[in-house]
Amino acid sequence: MKKRHPIFVVGRILTMPVFKLLFFYKVNGKKNLPKDGAYIVCSNHLSNYDPVFLSLTQKRQIYYMAKVELFEKKFFAWLIRKLGAFPVTRGAGDGKAINEAEEIVKDGRLLGIFIEGTRSKTGEFLRPKSGAAIVSYQMQVPVIPVCITPKDKKVKKFHKVTISWGKPLTPEELGLKNGTPEEYRNASRRIMEEIKKLRENDLK
Repeated sequence: MKKRHPIFVVGRILTMPVFKLLFFYKVNGKKNLPKDGAYIVCSNHLSNYDPVFLSLTQKRQIYYMAKVELFEKKFFAWLIRKLGAFPVTRGAGDGKAINEAEEIVKDGRLLGIFIEGTRSKTGEFLRPKSGAAIVSYQMQVPVIPVCITPKDKKVKKFHKVTISWGKPLTPEELGLKNGTPEEYRNASRRIMEEIKKLRENDLK
């Protein structure tokens, strides 16, 4: 397992009991995440707590793109960087952020991508974006689908939340052979279908 930043380790230890109390969360399938190697962690997105849920339910540090506005204050920018965030200018084809994402994968770490691209306000799944599929093909790295399933569709304090980890999907399993737009769309739908299956199992 790649070395985690000490601030992440301490933050995880301090946050875990608080989230256990606030959300009664439980985790399924965490053994589906290998202890080493590069993977894209691809989850649905319901709340600002989602990156925390994904970090608390397994031990590896996950790195995410975060909107550049969060990095305006120096101390907060320093802190969230240590916790795994890096800035991206949305809608601008941010080459620096893309390069940083590639370096994370090359270094054998976990890159987190919320497949819907934004939070769902209703709790229903949104149309999947192609970002995870594109990175999977270009970097030849597997995708691990994850589903966050709260009680009554929305993440609320003192309501149970289930976080389920699926099995890794290789670029080949996602049908990514030539890197065409159609392949990206189909692969994104496949990832989303796996996330939906995880939710169906959680609701049984």
